[in-house]
Amino acid sequence: MSLAALQVPVQRNDAGLAAVMPKLSELFGDRFQTSQAIREQHGHTTSWLPNQLPDGVVFALSTDDVASAVRLCHEHRVPIIPFGTGSSLEGHVNAPGGGISVDLSQMNQIVAVHPEDLDCVVQAGVTRKQLNDYIRDTGLFFPIDPGADASLGGMAATRASGTNAVRYGTMKDAVLALTVVMPDGSVIKTGGRAKKSSAGYDLTRLMVGSEGTLGIITELTLKLFGVPEAVSAAICHYPDVASACNTVINAIQCGIPVARIELLDELQVKAVNSYSKLSLKEAPTLLVEFHGSESSVKEQVELFASISEEFGGSDFEWATRPEDRTRLWAARHDAYWAGQSLQPGKRSLSTDVCVPISRLADCVVATQEDIKTTGLTAPIVGHVGDGNFHVLVLADDTDADELERVEAFIERLNYRAIEMGGTCTGEHGVGQGKMKYMAREHGPALAVMASIKRSLDPLNIMNPGKIVRIDE
Repeated sequence: MSLAALQVPVQRNDAGLAAVMPKLSELFGDRFQTSQAIREQHGHTTSWLPNQLPDGVVFALSTDDVASAVRLCHEHRVPIIPFGTGSSLEGHVNAPGGGISVDLSQMNQIVAVHPEDLDCVVQAGVTRKQLNDYIRDTGLFFPIDPGADASLGGMAATRASGTNAVRYGTMKDAVLALTVVMPDGSVIKTGGRAKKSSAGYDLTRLMVGSEGTLGIITELTLKLFGVPEAVSAAICHYPDVASACNTVINAIQCGIPVARIELLDELQVKAVNSYSKLSLKEAPTLLVEFHGSESSVKEQVELFASISEEFGGSDFEWATRPEDRTRLWAARHDAYWAGQSLQPGKRSLSTDVCVPISRLADCVVATQEDIKTTGLTAPIVGHVGDGNFHVLVLADDTDADELERVEAFIERLNYRAIEMGGTCTGEHGVGQGKMKYMAREHGPALAVMASIKRSLDPLNIMNPGKIVRIDE
């Protein structure tokens, strides 16, 4: 099986496109683009799957813009693919049946901030860094940090998480309400600013993680958190990956409220040293961070250090100054690019899985052994505080034998995680690349997902060919 075979074919509607394209051009003027370069940008981005271009791109400025574009596409049965910043990794923004990409990046207004209620309202194109810069003076911050400066609408659509998830949760925990354009162009709001509600179906949670297959998120109401009084970060090295993972398992089971715990295996440390000009010991490494009051952080640090020592942790390097912490986390966030630099010229296939924390060491160790046996170059990095880790496989796409080994390895990795009670994706999302694992993970529940898709999007125009297969 080739990597391209993971894509689900979607029937192309040339007649519908011929009807809708001039209408979109008339409606949006210069904000409707059909150039090859722009279409390529909106069909591929960082995915390892082959590029599938949309036929045109609408640059929306408002919910009304999105609704107008969707109504036209609905009338002519033309596929619609939402686009945020293009940082997704599983082919989410590909257009397997052509269609219209709706770019939300210019919908970047922060509508309201309510410091007294610890929430805010933003348009979907606002990025996490933009939001945190805007609210810096309020003493609040938005903690979900997937690494890339992704749009908040895209983060909600893929149910993103990241380095802070172990303490602050993921996007499903951070979203209070959404404004969503439905497949027929109607607009709904899925909730309000109250911190809880028992009124009806939880449509917010249905839309979070739906990857644009049920509707297009245009506005979000988000929870905010107070900036902690004290923050302390550290690096610690271990004799092997199992020891590092067991430190994490015991720290979580002991109830230490760690804000971040990130794992880098020895190959990833080597890559980070070279790319970010650091001099870390080339051994399995944990990056940890603690938030709280001065006294609580001190207590957390001491307890974590004692657990780490039991598993051979050494060479602790503590960082309390903001500039030192920034240096550490910048290196972690550059791990993707650092990994690519190990073998320039090869393609990188980034994949992730997540397992119950008690199975973390088993899964990571088995994956490392599989990488070695298969003869691949594949550094591991992960948000291991919640059992989530990533593998960046480097492959020569002109070498059929290597590609076959890569495909087999990725399949084993995903099924291994599922068999351990985990999931084929902790945060990358399903898109096109993970669809083949959904039946194994969800069983009969996948048919329920398909029923929801058919009910809300009977024409199958909303990001078709993603998450669940709907045969036309």
